[in-house]
Amino acid sequence: MSVAPELAKPGNPGQQTATAVDAMATAITPAPAEKKDDQAQPKGERKPQRRIDEKFKIFSGTANPELAHEVCKHLGMDLGQTMSQRFQDGERYVQILENVRGADVFMIQPTCYPVDEHIMELLLFIDAFKRASARRITPVIPYFGYARQDRKDKPRSPISSKLVADLLTTAGADRAVIVDLHAPQIQGFFNMPVDHLFASPVLVSYFKEQNLPDLTVVSPDAGGVERARFFAKKMNDSALAIVDKRRTAMNVTEVMHVIGDVQGRTCLVLDDIIDTAGTLVKTAAALKEAGAKRIVACSTHAVLSGPATERLAQSPIEQVVVTNTIPLTEQAKRDLAGKVKVLSIAGLIGSAIKSIHEETSVSKLFV
Repeated sequence: MSVAPELAKPGNPGQQTATAVDAMATAITPAPAEKKDDQAQPKGERKPQRRIDEKFKIFSGTANPELAHEVCKHLGMDLGQTMSQRFQDGERYVQILENVRGADVFMIQPTCYPVDEHIMELLLFIDAFKRASARRITPVIPYFGYARQDRKDKPRSPISSKLVADLLTTAGADRAVIVDLHAPQIQGFFNMPVDHLFASPVLVSYFKEQNLPDLTVVSPDAGGVERARFFAKKMNDSALAIVDKRRTAMNVTEVMHVIGDVQGRTCLVLDDIIDTAGTLVKTAAALKEAGAKRIVACSTHAVLSGPATERLAQSPIEQVVVTNTIPLTEQAKRDLAGKVKVLSIAGLIGSAIKSIHEETSVSKLFV
């Protein structure tokens, strides 16, 4: 007779010291509390009606529940109830706490740090939805981990992003929603429909309001030129510059020179991911040396691993604008206080989810 391993219990003297991963040992997504309005509603005004559709449900893992709550608020609905626990031996256990039979289910879970932990949790939830007879299961992955491992760049190495795509399919996902893949062709790794969203409308809207003078959009490497060109066009056909970069080792870069005129101009450095910030900081140094007057940076995914926050804090970059695909760590909030600006993509994701559920076009959200 097999016996299930004992669930980790708070206060157990034999339990190991908590770490960043162990802090997620038990998580139950609560129903958002309704705030009571002590003042009378002005005549003629009504509170937004909450969406009541038992066959349309949104759930969240432990990676970014704040974003999931924002998406639900945008759509006027409640976040679904789930439970996620860890056994004492480290195994993950999840459970859905409401009926999803025949429902169109959306599971919001960026696969950010700890990447493997969040991928495994997502796979377990997908399997649970499948076994609970959900009609359609759509993982919504604001940040797709392993996206940078999209080819065999060395002998005897894996194509990890393809493996993760296969795992999602095998677990039972019917389609996927992903924001700003590192390489758009990764969509081809999936044997199911993928709605690839771009955060550029949110970023463009913000920078248009800033009305930056003498703007030049800068790509930190040759691979990001297409992204930078598109962004520059949306920013009233701003000038474009490219920084030639040579990578000497993994997570280590060396900037060579700037292609384009940045003398006396405001430079907006655009990238999809800020990881250790080595590329971004060296790009800023090269731009400053080339005579740039101001330097601002923006990125969709604020991974901010290792020395990233310290590097950005000491860099000549005036402001770093990111989205909330990944929640900022407490260290990032502390080290970059006043320097980082987080924009919400809840409206973008919410609109995509609504269009998919209602079987209407999502194309207008792609650009």
